[in-house]
Amino acid sequence: MKVLNSMKGQKVMVTGGTGSIGREIVKQLLDLDVSQVVIFSRDEIRQFLMKHEYDDERLKFIIGDIKDYQSIKTAFERYEIDTVFHTAAMKHLVVCEDQPIECANTNVVGTHNLVRLCLSSGVKKMIYLSTDKAASPTSVMGASKFIGERITLNGNRLT
Repeated sequence: MKVLNSMKGQKVMVTGGTGSIGREIVKQLLDLDVSQVVIFSRDEIRQFLMKHEYDDERLKFIIGDIKDYQSIKTAFERYEIDTVFHTAAMKHLVVCEDQPIECANTNVVGTHNLVRLCLSSGVKKMIYLSTDKAASPTSVMGASKFIGERITLNGNRLT
């Protein structure tokens, strides 16, 4: 909660904001005095439903994919983001095992895109959500999240 309490008055982006974890973060952010919450996700239907469910003028919606550098860049140019919660990811073990390239592109390349843009856009803070599967990984998903952690930590050293 300490991290969330420091969000007051900020413009916050939540990647994967229509997913289960992202939605909970959005809900908690709206309970705080944030000035804006940008939902960045691929799912236009979930964005539409979320917009009508919350009916909050602080919510802004961008359809985009973290694998696409330009779509993230467009979001950062449109809104001056202070903090990013990075929840967008492929998380299902079986799907990641069946589609390892897609998993790596989303969880590794997508995270790299986001970290690069956070650094170049003046984002003050990026919170990366990982998994216990990243500790001594034995699966494609765990390995991809482990690499995402390292990319995020490396980006932190560059600030």
